[in-house]
Amino acid sequence: MRRAVSMFAAVAMAGAASAQAPVLKPGLEGLGFLVGHWSTATPGKVADTGGRSAGEVSFTPEVGGAVLLRRDHVRLYDAAGEPAGGFGIMMMIYPEAGGIHADYADGDHVIHYTSAAIVAGKSVSFTSATLPGVPVFKLDYTVVTPTKLAISFAMVPPGSTEFHPIATGTMTKER
Repeated sequence: MRRAVSMFAAVAMAGAASAQAPVLKPGLEGLGFLVGHWSTATPGKVADTGGRSAGEVSFTPEVGGAVLLRRDHVRLYDAAGEPAGGFGIMMMIYPEAGGIHADYADGDHVIHYTSAAIVAGKSVSFTSATLPGVPVFKLDYTVVTPTKLAISFAMVPPGSTEFHPIATGTMTKER
């Protein structure tokens, strides 16, 4: 009997431990609001096509919380609402040299975000480096409610000084 009680207690404690929020290493802890699985709440607007986008995004702590990994699948729709393809995305977010960096890849593009402005638990704005002849990208995530996240992706084209929207939308947290 005592053995059964001990086993039950061990299982209960293991379940409680696994239900706790994952721990992110120093530098990333302000991004804990991103952790989870998100899906399109409002189809996003795609500025250059007049179409829409939808999809799913997961943010998971990896390598003991030293990295936050974003995995997406984006579905595209043309201006008439017809399917127009889609693509996968992966982005690794990590602390480096006293700041937060991120590397984005979607199979056709790679973006190296060299800075991140974080308002702990509320928002993060990733920005790529300013280099001659190269676009500057900005990716923003802002908490609207604990289960709703606004996303904005913009670019400064070479020769310009203003950010132009590429895509915007909102996501709902599923788990």
